[in-house]
Amino acid sequence: MTKKTSSAFVAASWLATLTGIIGYLIGLWRAEMMLNEKGYYFTLLMFGLFGVVSLQKSVRDKMEGIPVTDIYYNICWFGTALSIVLLIIGLWNADLLPSEKGFYAFAFLLSMFGAIAVQKNTRDDMINGTNEERWKV
Repeated sequence: MTKKTSSAFVAASWLATLTGIIGYLIGLWRAEMMLNEKGYYFTLLMFGLFGVVSLQKSVRDKMEGIPVTDIYYNICWFGTALSIVLLIIGLWNADLLPSEKGFYAFAFLLSMFGAIAVQKNTRDDMINGTNEERWKV
């Protein structure tokens, strides 16, 4: 039997995810860019979050012997990599200060890392049966 995920790690994972997402979105909200540019960066964030959560799940499934089709597994990797590459291309060509570009890059990566950790914790707790215990009122 595996150990229960610590509450501190669960909280840190959620804090990293929310800090990255909220920081990124506040930056978009306050940015002086056209709405279509804001939409591009927002879509990249959503696409990236979906990509890393799907990737974490499919990698974990493969490790545990749960069948995952090669096409889905490869699409997860491709989607994750594509969201990062498109962010790099967008920021490289953006008319932003270098500090703003760095802010978006780090907020994006922080939210990706946090989402992976949250997905891992959720899956571990579900497998270990501790998810229901944590949320009992």
